[in-house]
Amino acid sequence: MIISSDLDAGRTAAADRRWADALELLARVDARVGLGASDLEMLATAALLRGEPRVSVDALSRAYSAHLGAQDTAGAARSAGWLALNLIEQGDFTNSVMWAARAMRIAGAMAEPGALAGFVRLAPAVGQLGSGNAAEAVHSFEEILDVAERAGDRELAAFTRLGLGKSLIEAGSPAEGFACLDLAMAAVAAGDVPPLPSGVIACASVPDALLAFDLERADAWTAVLAQWCGEQPQLIAFSGQCHALEAALLLVRGAWAEASTAVDLALSRFRAGDYRAIWGAPYQLGELARLRGAFHSAEESYRRAADSGWEAQPGLSLLHLALGRTARAQGEIRRSAAGADPVTRRFLLPALIEIEVAAGDAASARRALEELRGPIPDTATPMLDATVATADARVLLGEGRAAEALEAARAAAHAWGAVGAPYEAARSRVLAGHARRALGETEAARADFEAARAVFLEVGAEPALADLAALMGDRRSGALTARELEVLRLVSTGLTNRGIGAKLSLSEKTVARHLANIFGKLGISTRAAATAYAYENGLV
Repeated sequence: MIISSDLDAGRTAAADRRWADALELLARVDARVGLGASDLEMLATAALLRGEPRVSVDALSRAYSAHLGAQDTAGAARSAGWLALNLIEQGDFTNSVMWAARAMRIAGAMAEPGALAGFVRLAPAVGQLGSGNAAEAVHSFEEILDVAERAGDRELAAFTRLGLGKSLIEAGSPAEGFACLDLAMAAVAAGDVPPLPSGVIACASVPDALLAFDLERADAWTAVLAQWCGEQPQLIAFSGQCHALEAALLLVRGAWAEASTAVDLALSRFRAGDYRAIWGAPYQLGELARLRGAFHSAEESYRRAADSGWEAQPGLSLLHLALGRTARAQGEIRRSAAGADPVTRRFLLPALIEIEVAAGDAASARRALEELRGPIPDTATPMLDATVATADARVLLGEGRAAEALEAARAAAHAWGAVGAPYEAARSRVLAGHARRALGETEAARADFEAARAVFLEVGAEPALADLAALMGDRRSGALTARELEVLRLVSTGLTNRGIGAKLSLSEKTVARHLANIFGKLGISTRAAATAYAYENGLV
């Protein structure tokens, strides 16, 4: 009687999307008497959404065997197909191929497989895309979509449009690709897709919008994902990635305090089991630290992001640039861009241009700018227009064409303002100030610099403030150099001058001089006050 009660309660919890309750109750029944095939599938879903992928794989494997034992070939093919897809996400490609082959063999022997004929081909199609065979993947997904539409299977159609959209973007047809992603996300927003594929579709679509400089889609799709996650308080999977994506957008919007909160939540959910946040959570933490001037913390965060197998770019190269490691920044961003797929490469180009200009290679910066502009009018977005204008201003300044640079910088500042990105707008005002100074417009240049400084102060962009103060010859309180920020961060950890020197390869005398400069600029006189300043301003 108790077992029956737990089973009913577990089924109800799963239907209500109370995944922790469902996992606990179904696992309890499974441990006592075992579960049937359909309940094992339910257990697998609950486990995966609670960040327990191994438990999910075990339950789904047993569901497959139970379906076979009951001669339910459709159920067996479905379980095998889901195993193939889930194992791809977990990086177990060998076993994914094995399960996909089983699923296709079973479905192929069925007289009327219906939508299953398409579903079992999803994992191999995803594998084609992951292997760089975008054209083949497009063909495969188009065939699967035809099956889904003929069978009237909205779940399969939405899932397939995700794959087809990503394949089309990779194959050089971004307009058609994003049209597919629009339909897939519309299905998620309408509630036409079950929980697991909903999370996959949303978390896979938003990054494509960000890579394409499509802030409008990224905002809308992240809102759908956040609402979907919020409706399931016991959800672990996808929630960390959701917070990481929110942090990326908040950084663009200049809401850095809110971005910090989102990053903390992303890291918390990653530690709780959302393996999808393995790159996004530490990378966004690194971005926030870099922009605020906590360079040591940023470097450590980028290292952890890179441990996921994905490069921490362009953030890491921009960090090297901020620390004066220009040659290293140039080498790393060039290598990353050279090895990237076309979509990712285009996303890296603005950083590549900034670094090439800083390194004095105007010719390489010009070539990258022309590539960034690109002959792709049907995918132009306001954010891309602003990005191109900023890059144009940088290159023109590097070429000594101040009048043209001023025009481009003013256009960039206006475009970023329209997008709602105050930090980038302020950086464009700095470029305009450089151009005006070169043209002899001293007062107008200072007005641009002052406008930029107000934004940098508001968001807490210490490195930008330090650069601006040096540019204006005005070492005001709070405008610390990159090295001083590193020293301040280490002071806040309790290290002595000798310990700080060992960390940074500096003499104790040099550390003491940096510390004296920090005290003077901040108007303080003790290490405790310096530590308090560091914590209050998010530098550690």
